[in-house]
Amino acid sequence: MLVIGLMSGTSADGTDAALVEWPDNGRVSPFKLLAHVEAPFEPEFQRRVHALAGAALPGPQVLAEFAALDVELGERFAKAALGACSEADVAMGDVACIASHGQTVAHHPELRATLQIGDPSVIAERTGCTTIADFRTRDMALGGQGAPLAPFFHHAAFGSPDENRIALNLGGIANITWLPRSQDPDAVVAFDTGPANSLVDGAVAILSGGAERMDRNGARATNGQVDAGMLSMMLDDAYLAQLPPKSTGREHYGASAAQRWVDVAAERGRGANDLVATLVAFTATSVALACLELLPAASGDRSGIDRVVVGGGGASNPAIMAALHAELPGIPIERFSDHGVPVQAAEAMAFSLMGRNALLGIPNHLPQCTGASRAGVLGEISAAQTPRA
Repeated sequence: MLVIGLMSGTSADGTDAALVEWPDNGRVSPFKLLAHVEAPFEPEFQRRVHALAGAALPGPQVLAEFAALDVELGERFAKAALGACSEADVAMGDVACIASHGQTVAHHPELRATLQIGDPSVIAERTGCTTIADFRTRDMALGGQGAPLAPFFHHAAFGSPDENRIALNLGGIANITWLPRSQDPDAVVAFDTGPANSLVDGAVAILSGGAERMDRNGARATNGQVDAGMLSMMLDDAYLAQLPPKSTGREHYGASAAQRWVDVAAERGRGANDLVATLVAFTATSVALACLELLPAASGDRSGIDRVVVGGGGASNPAIMAALHAELPGIPIERFSDHGVPVQAAEAMAFSLMGRNALLGIPNHLPQCTGASRAGVLGEISAAQTPRA
């Protein structure tokens, strides 16, 4: 069964489309990635998404911009899906469905509410392919936090009968998935650990006046010094100590938080590179705290971590990877690509799998990871419609 997964993460830097061939019978292997297409967002469009998600718009503009971006993102997602078919030389008519995560603009588990935009009706009309979206809302209706959902795929792709592993995704937000060697899906634990790239990207954008969108190749962090006092202030964060299930987003680690740390760094006489180095240390330290303290407490398993596999944009940042090695000494740290899954394609592949299961009517998440009351079939279907003659 051919399914396209579409993903735009909290960094809002573009759309990933992954065309994956899955078994028709509900099994997860073998699977084959046929094409992966990245469609970057231009800086102004990314700024618009961040402004909406970061509550940075005047009240009267919010609903108009929300409606406009919902449609514009739908068009962009549809174009990315068509691009994946073109890349693989596959006819869209041969694709069973498109599974779109959408673009998160609000995530408030304390309110039992989450919001992703990128109109699936637009995607279905432009592609002529049944489109499944709004996966997170159904999980919340089941009492979950709507996140994390990727552990369902992590368990399928990275689990091993020989090792206890952690799958670490470093997107805008960092999240971990505990994959015990028992391979029991009910023993998987997953949660958001805190920021990955969101604060670094936000600070770099502010400090460069919008000229830079990220700390490319970790250059700023590598040339900066960690401010131990400021790092201690960052770690004094109630979210970090909260036991899972838990999830977070840009409402906590977004543009306003980045601006706050830019201001704090200025007050302390710290330059831009020192701030970025400190934010990288914050990411690595909060991930290590989650792996070494929160995870054993949540899983009840203290047998240790044999390997960490890393995906997301942070896996390509040498400064973040070096900081992780320092915080997790003696534990092998590898990339998703070392295990057959291209780093940038992983999340889109995850939603491709979830779409396949939704189409088959079988569960497509791990409820203990989100706090849902039971396993459900997540996603709402916008069916393809054949125009009348």
